[in-house]
Amino acid sequence: MWKRSPGSQDFNPAQYPKIIPFTGYSASDTKKMKTSLAIPVKKIAKSKLPEINFSNLAFGKVISDHMFVADYVNGEWTDLRIEPYASLQLDPANAALHYGQSIFEGMKAYKNEKGEILIFRGDANARRMNESAARMCMPEIPEEIFMEGLLQLVDLDRNWVPTGKGSSLYIRPFMFAMDNYIGVKPSDTYKFIIFTCPVGAYYSKPVNVKVETKWTRATEGGTGAAKTAGNYAASLYPALQAQKAGYDQLLWTDGKSHSKIEESGTMNVMFDINGTLVTAPTHTGTILKGITRDSVLQLAKDWGKPVEERFLTVSELVEAIENGTLKEAFGTGTAATIAHIAKINIEGKDYTMPSKGPEAFSHKVLAELDGIKYGEIEDPHHWIVKI
Repeated sequence: MWKRSPGSQDFNPAQYPKIIPFTGYSASDTKKMKTSLAIPVKKIAKSKLPEINFSNLAFGKVISDHMFVADYVNGEWTDLRIEPYASLQLDPANAALHYGQSIFEGMKAYKNEKGEILIFRGDANARRMNESAARMCMPEIPEEIFMEGLLQLVDLDRNWVPTGKGSSLYIRPFMFAMDNYIGVKPSDTYKFIIFTCPVGAYYSKPVNVKVETKWTRATEGGTGAAKTAGNYAASLYPALQAQKAGYDQLLWTDGKSHSKIEESGTMNVMFDINGTLVTAPTHTGTILKGITRDSVLQLAKDWGKPVEERFLTVSELVEAIENGTLKEAFGTGTAATIAHIAKINIEGKDYTMPSKGPEAFSHKVLAELDGIKYGEIEDPHHWIVKI
C-alpha cells in the first residue's frame, strides 16, 4: 500500500484507502480513463503553453507545466502529488550524484483526430522500470502508482500533446536515490518523478552509424539490460568520437570479442537479410528489452515474416552487404520509432545501405505502428490506453 504523509498539505486520511489489487492497464476495452487513486494536484499559477512554438519543437528541451512526484520513505511510497514542474533541491551528499542509483523510462502519448490522448504500452514501461529497479537495488514502483500518476498527469497537461504525425508528448518517468550519505550502499530513500515534453521527430533523416570494436557498452553480468543513467554516461565518449567522424550513432558489439552486433546507442537494431528479420537476443543481459523492438517483432510474426533473435556477427554483416542479401537495416526505439540506417562504417570502410522502396518492411511496420499510436487503425494487441 501507499500513504500520504500526515501533516502534508491537504492531507485527508479518508481519501486514501488501501489499494485494490491491480489488474493492469491493457486497454482491452479502451474506455475513458478511470482513476482509483486520489492524487492531490497543485496547478501552476501561469501556464507556459502560450509561449510554445509547436511547429518547431527541439526534442527534449520544452517541458510541460506539471510533474508527478512520489517519495519512498520507511519502506513505502508516500506523498503522491502532482505539482508545477520546478527545479529540485538536492543535498551535496545526495547518493545518486555519487554512486549512480538512477533509472528512467521513456514513452509517448499521441492525440487522435477526436482530441483523445493515446498512450502506447505504458504498462510495459512500468514492468521494465521495475526490472531496472531490481538490478540497481532500488524499490519497485507499484504499477498502479506508475500508471495512475502517468494518466492523471497527462490528462492535466493534455493541451501539451501536439497534433499531427511525427509529433507526440514524450513522457519521462525516473527514480533516483535520496539518501544524504557518503558511503557505498543502496539508499534507503528515493524519489520518483514523471514529467513530459512535447516533441517532434528525433531523427529527421536516415542515420549513419559506425560499428564500435574498441569501446564496450555492456558485458554479461553488468547493467546493460537496465535502463540506468550510468549506461548512457559510459557511452558518451565513444559516441562523441563517432559523431566527430560524421556518424550519428554507434553499433555496439559484444564486450568479449567485439565480433557480434548488439544494439545502437539510442535504439535496438534490426537487419532484414534475405527476407528474415535478424536482431540481437536479450537473454544475455547486455541488451535493453526495447518496447518498440518487442512491438516490431510481434507485428513481423503477425504478418508471417521470419524472425531470428540471434547475434549477427560483424563478418556476417559484411558478407550480407557484399552479396546483396542485406535488404535493409534500421533501429527501433521510443524516441526514434523506426530509424532507417543509410550508411554503416565497418573497420574504417563505409557501406551504403540498399535504397528502400515503400514496400520495405521498415516502412510497412512504421506505418502500422503510427496507425495504432494515432488511433487510425485497429489495435489488435491492446497496446493503447485512451485518456
